[in-house]
Amino acid sequence: MIEKTILDHLSGVLDEICMMERPANAPGTFVLLEKTGESRENYISTAILAVQSYAPTLLEAAQLNEQVKTAMFDAVQLPGIAAVRLNSDYNFTDTAMKGYRYQAVFDVTHYE
Repeated sequence: MIEKTILDHLSGVLDEICMMERPANAPGTFVLLEKTGESRENYISTAILAVQSYAPTLLEAAQLNEQVKTAMFDAVQLPGIAAVRLNSDYNFTDTAMKGYRYQAVFDVTHYE
């Protein structure tokens, strides 16, 4: 499962907590991973993964986003990962929760 592979990788290389669900008592700085889609052809899959970087300030969220991008590009070295491509990244401040965040969207080509 690509989500588990990437979550384990991010948890292993980032100093911040990485998770797939935002808990009610979320820490001030953390990373949230979500698979938003996937396609498959000839046993090769491409998952669309959104990685959100939350932090107390906009600058800290942007800095964490840069760390996330570096970690995601390094994921290409993992078994079963053929390619990691940054689709887009942007300020994605959460106005409902009043929290600063950035979001980076990746296309991850993988096989099992």
